[in-house]
Amino acid sequence: MAAHPDTTAPPPGSPHGLARPDRVRRRDVVRTLFGVSALNELQYRVNFFLQLFESLVALATAVAVVALVFLYTPTLGGWAPWELMVVVGVHTALGGVIRAVIQPSMQLLMEDIQEGKLDFALTKPIDAQLLVSLRRITVWPLVDVVVGLGVVVVAALQSDVSVPLAGALIFPVALALGAVMIYCLWLIITTGAFWVIRMEHVAELFNGLYQAGRWPTGLFPGWLRTIFTVLVPLAFAVTLPSEILTGRAGLLALGGAALFAVGLVAFTRWFWRLGIRNYAGASA
Repeated sequence: MAAHPDTTAPPPGSPHGLARPDRVRRRDVVRTLFGVSALNELQYRVNFFLQLFESLVALATAVAVVALVFLYTPTLGGWAPWELMVVVGVHTALGGVIRAVIQPSMQLLMEDIQEGKLDFALTKPIDAQLLVSLRRITVWPLVDVVVGLGVVVVAALQSDVSVPLAGALIFPVALALGAVMIYCLWLIITTGAFWVIRMEHVAELFNGLYQAGRWPTGLFPGWLRTIFTVLVPLAFAVTLPSEILTGRAGLLALGGAALFAVGLVAFTRWFWRLGIRNYAGASA
């Protein structure tokens, strides 16, 4: 009589025949986290209109400031009014990504580290960095992303400088690299809570510095440009996509940004693992 296959046997893979759930289920985990966060947020739909009103007020303030500047000069550091509005749009869109996806999870991570509750994330069968980076997502700030990209499109069409085709094609890549760099910086700051208790003050400092990103970094003195390129990568995150779309930068600059992003991601991963090794939570 032929033997039946053992359907209860564990699948091949890692030691003890267990599959690698952190690799197998990563996409499902991301989809689930986004879905749960969206369902929680959609319970309060009036927040959409509040967020839209807040976004429009913030945009109107930024436009008023730009208009005030150009009452006294036809160009600012070689940037025409509509070209500068491209920078404002990129800054607004990335700000929406920060407030919707990055900052909420980083604040929760900081609280868990301080209160010794990170064990709940570390013991899950999924990559811990991925989990803590997407645990809390607020949907409504994504309105800023739509508003910001709308400003970019309108400003690019109204600009006297024709948008190069190559610039339009690689603009989304530059924008994605900028979002990755901002995420890495936030995670580095938050990981510092493994050693320093009051890291939220550093996070607030970053929020203040990010507001400077609505202006091209070339307008600042040399020492500030260094800070906005290396320590707070606004030059790569905000200014570079704007320069690419307006024809001021091309593939060479994008390649440099990509190399910087790869190095920053590698350092962030190493720093995160170092922090985990120094974590003393409830199970320590």
